[in-house]
Amino acid sequence: MSSHVREYIKRVASIDQEQYPEWNLQKPLPKLPVPDLSRTLEKYIEIIQPILTPSQYAKTKDIVRDFGKLGGEGEFLQTKLKEYSETKDNWAYSWWLDDMYMKVRLPLPISSNPGMVFPKQHFVDRAQQLRYASRLISGILDYKTIIDARGLPIDRARHKEKGQPLCMEQYYKLFTSYRIPGVKKDSLISNHTNLMPEPEHIIVICKNQFFVLDVINNFTRLSEGDLYTQLGRIYKMAEENAAKAEPIGILTAAYRDQWSIARAKLMEDSTNRDSLDAIERCIFVLCLDKGIPLLFNHQNSIDETNKNIRDDVSLAFQMLHGMGTNLNGANRWYDKTMQFVISEDGACGLNYEHSPSEGIAVVQLIEHLLRYMEEVRAKRLVRMNSVCELASPRKLQWKVFPEIVDSFNVASKRLDCKIEDLDLYILRFVEFGKEFPKSMSMSPDSFIQLSLQLTFYKIHRKLVSTYESASTRRFRLGRVDNIRANSPAALEWVKAMIGEVLVSDMEKMVLLRKAMQKQTEIMTENILGQGTDCHLLGLREMAVELGRPVPDLFLDDGFRIANHFSLSTSQVPTTMDAFMCYGPVVPDGYGVCYNPHPHNILVCITSFKSHSETRSDYFAYTLESSFLQMQELCLKTSEAARPLKTVQEIQNSTDNRNGSVSRLHNGDCHGSPSRSPRHLARSKRVGSSSNEVKTQN
Repeated sequence: MSSHVREYIKRVASIDQEQYPEWNLQKPLPKLPVPDLSRTLEKYIEIIQPILTPSQYAKTKDIVRDFGKLGGEGEFLQTKLKEYSETKDNWAYSWWLDDMYMKVRLPLPISSNPGMVFPKQHFVDRAQQLRYASRLISGILDYKTIIDARGLPIDRARHKEKGQPLCMEQYYKLFTSYRIPGVKKDSLISNHTNLMPEPEHIIVICKNQFFVLDVINNFTRLSEGDLYTQLGRIYKMAEENAAKAEPIGILTAAYRDQWSIARAKLMEDSTNRDSLDAIERCIFVLCLDKGIPLLFNHQNSIDETNKNIRDDVSLAFQMLHGMGTNLNGANRWYDKTMQFVISEDGACGLNYEHSPSEGIAVVQLIEHLLRYMEEVRAKRLVRMNSVCELASPRKLQWKVFPEIVDSFNVASKRLDCKIEDLDLYILRFVEFGKEFPKSMSMSPDSFIQLSLQLTFYKIHRKLVSTYESASTRRFRLGRVDNIRANSPAALEWVKAMIGEVLVSDMEKMVLLRKAMQKQTEIMTENILGQGTDCHLLGLREMAVELGRPVPDLFLDDGFRIANHFSLSTSQVPTTMDAFMCYGPVVPDGYGVCYNPHPHNILVCITSFKSHSETRSDYFAYTLESSFLQMQELCLKTSEAARPLKTVQEIQNSTDNRNGSVSRLHNGDCHGSPSRSPRHLARSKRVGSSSNEVKTQN
């Protein structure tokens, strides 16, 4: 362990103890509670009302009433669930993991793995690319050392019992986890066991070929100079064999059951078993990518094309899926948790397998990494102080059967089709950022969530099931529950905003505050372990565990609609110019990842072109109008509530109202997606990023 890492760990421990002396870190975190059954059913009935027809709602309400009656199936399962919870550190963890990830058979790219874009670099030659890669490897290993020493600053709650320590288990899984495909269900395995030695290598993928790069030699970490030398050797070997390389990595982009079958076939040969073992046990994967031509920029990105640089969408696509099998789609291994990408044209980022951790742990790693790399950027890299003369990195070998070639072809075709179908639009909204809702005594996250509800209603004339993750890390092995923003209060407000109900601006503001209060109430219940979604999941899985028939509640159309998330959202805040994106979780849905900064908001919106009623660009335009409409409402009502004292104030107020964003009234930006309000030109648009807790350092 380097001296600066030791000092960092010591400093963090000292600060933590000084700031939070009332919290005993030696005491285990509490277990996730089992919520009250009647309260869960009451909340379920309330939240599904806005998304069901009256007849569907009446039927579901009867089913829920029968499930929750005294002496009924719900009461029995609740009792068994409480008994079960006593035997587990976290009763929901395994069931939630299976339901959210392990049992999903869709391919990982786009459908599951998020992509993250780092600040763009400018490499003038390959040497600069490899120097940057060397610094990145060194920075990651630096962070891993802190993780291994349990030296990270403890994340703390920011709401309700502020300062309460949060579960850090997700951080410890970043470099020790691997997802293995199965025919019916995947497995998440950990390399952190007493049976096997700690891995001391990473995997470098270059031109679709896989190389083992040992980063520790004779118990000593390789210097950046040594890493640079080894990466140069890898690149040379990859160039010499590029024409013969099989696209083995594309198999991890297949449907999970098909990849499981192909993997079993590969495992029949000992050479393949050794290669798979090296990949599955590595610390992380580094992808050295081809550059992407500017012709892949989106047609709307005129400014970026004119500047002769790649646009945000092109960068995001590279991190999400490699931009197709003819470019970097096979230069990946999607099953590995942490997979970093460095392109020869300066595009950098990562693709991460989501099942071991939420975005907050990944963002904390990336922000540490980018700061580290900035600090050492000016250092001159020379190969000195080597631990010894280094053996060349080892290229992994494969025996490819005819059946595997067929799997290559199927996986390649399906990935390329999925890529072609994905519609991504990136909105850089610059009129205001999170400081504006704060100035109105509003939660920025609630403000954005309700703007998404307003936007969806303007376009589709209805609300739908909305997913936003809420951290449950106050509890052992806590992950997330779901904040459903599609509340009756939200529906009442959006109808008023678009003029379906004629009310005054002050009444609209009252409805907005009411909807925000409901949003905050749902969020608070979730982070305190009183969420609805995980509880219902637990009751259903308890029935399965006991071999009982699945209750009608979980076979009902209402439950199916409630779990069809046409709006999948997540807040992933960063302090640097980096952002995250992901695909929709249903064919007719949107994926919306947002990153609120003090004075701007970056929103990544995805949908599928194959669904005629969803368009990412139109959603972005309409969201922009919703932001401005909400701002106008806030300013009007706050101004109206304040007594005007001078003639000058009255004049200024009149001028502001006449010249502000009043063009965005109730009827703007709703209806058919064929209309695009291109007059909203002040935000920077680029066409085709949970309620997490940030670390307090």
